[in-house]
Amino acid sequence: MSVLVTDTGFTADDWTQGYCEDSAANDCRAVDLASDADAHALTLTPALEMIRVDFPSFADGRGFTIARVLRLRGYKGRLRARGHVLADQYAMARRAGFDEVEIDEDLAARQPEDQWLARADWQAHDYQSRLRGAASGPATAAK
Repeated sequence: MSVLVTDTGFTADDWTQGYCEDSAANDCRAVDLASDADAHALTLTPALEMIRVDFPSFADGRGFTIARVLRLRGYKGRLRARGHVLADQYAMARRAGFDEVEIDEDLAARQPEDQWLARADWQAHDYQSRLRGAASGPATAAK
C-alpha cells in the first residue's frame, strides 16, 4: 500500500485510473516514467492527467530533472514522484515541479508525517530567495 505526501501531510492515494508505460498510446490518462526516461520525448497530450516519475534510490536525482523539464515544456497536470524520496528531499521535489510524493508504508513509518510537514513550506526556505533577499538589502542600497 502507498501513502501520498502533499503540503497538508499524509493522504490516501485517490488515483484509480491506472498507468500506461511512457511509450503507450496517446489516449492514456496517466503515464509511469522511469528515472532514465527522456522527458523531451514524452508526448504531452490533452488526455494526459498524471505523470508518475520513479525514484529507484534516494541518491538518484534524475527524477527532479524530469519534473523540471516537463513543467518547462508546459505540462500542467498532476506530477507525482514515486519511490525512494526522503522527507529531506520534499522541498526540492516541490520546487522541481512535483505536486505530491508517493511513498510506501515502511518509509512513512520511518519518516512520519511531521517530518514531511516540516518541509511543506517549501517556497519560503530556498537558498535563492535568501540570496535575493540579501542582494536587495541595505548593503546593496548603499552602493
